[in-house]
Amino acid sequence: MAKKAGKGYILVCLQLLLCFSQINCIRAKGEDGSDDEIKGMFVFGSSLVDNGNNNYLENSTAKADFLPYGIDFPKGPSGRFTNGKNVIDLLGEMLKLPCLIPPFSDPSTKGSKVVHGVNFASGASGILDDTGFLAGQVISLNQQIRNFETVTLPQVKKQLGVNRRENRKAMKKYMFIMGTGGNDYLFNYFARKGEYNVSLETFTVNLTTSLSLQLKKLYRLGARKFVLMSVYPLGCSPMLNAMRKDGCIEVMNQAAILFNDGLKSIIDAAKSDMPTSNLVLVNSYNIVTDIIQNPSSKGFKDANNPCCEVVPLTQLAGNGVSCKKGGRICMERSAHVFFDGLHPTEKVNVEIATKAFTSDLKTEVYPINVNQLAQL
Repeated sequence: MAKKAGKGYILVCLQLLLCFSQINCIRAKGEDGSDDEIKGMFVFGSSLVDNGNNNYLENSTAKADFLPYGIDFPKGPSGRFTNGKNVIDLLGEMLKLPCLIPPFSDPSTKGSKVVHGVNFASGASGILDDTGFLAGQVISLNQQIRNFETVTLPQVKKQLGVNRRENRKAMKKYMFIMGTGGNDYLFNYFARKGEYNVSLETFTVNLTTSLSLQLKKLYRLGARKFVLMSVYPLGCSPMLNAMRKDGCIEVMNQAAILFNDGLKSIIDAAKSDMPTSNLVLVNSYNIVTDIIQNPSSKGFKDANNPCCEVVPLTQLAGNGVSCKKGGRICMERSAHVFFDGLHPTEKVNVEIATKAFTSDLKTEVYPINVNQLAQL
């Protein structure tokens, strides 16, 4: 009798734990019972915010589903281009979302799994459809938005039980994160310089004009809260170490500055272009530049070299960016700014996400921070 009672008690406990874990992962209201908190995030962009979509692209060379990527991530290699969590994971934690945002390309990302958002980002992709040609197969930003419109949005509406009229109100509880643009310079404009007969300034205007149209499409689909991640200081990335003798490559940093100024202009114009929207610019360029120029002040020791072993451009099959499969890796990951030839370590991602969420400096977030955006 005692044994049966003991087994019954254990069974009840397991059922309760399962129940609580399910509630924790699909709850629609805040912990205080309110329904005014951010419900989830829809993420668009490139490898800096990709949570694993490229894992499912057979012909893509831009992948991070192998060690040493993910060496410090609880689930191991997942397709995130860093050693641990990326900015999306960290912002999700700060917004108290119950689950990691699943990648769109994962066949299991459907039904109740889309309620708290979906990540559409694809490593090596860009704003322009032909950006990413060097990586073979990628998901362009236009295709990412089509995936949201035709596949995910109808599922979200069904899960939430909302009709077309109620959709805009429901979408106000979601943040739309956009992290793209750098690849359009590194792996398109500068990689194909001889094919472009336009100046850097003209190329940038075309780029930001395209992005503005893509944001307006999301707005028409119901998006109201946007977070735009600026482009990093491209000319300071380790992939360019062989090309730079002293300091960073200024023309590439100038490209990033021009683009980021364009993002700010998009936000200022949104008052009339997208009147019921709110947009935030996270100036990752300034945040990362400050770390590179003053690494010791943030606890970093190396702001120039990748933590993992990277196959250089000068070697066969080398792209200067990706970690070598099973290659060497530094012991002090938190002391490095860059994990591979282009992407930051988790510690840098923590710096960016923290400032995005809490900073009051207009040079880091504009015009408000992500936490303030969440309250609107």
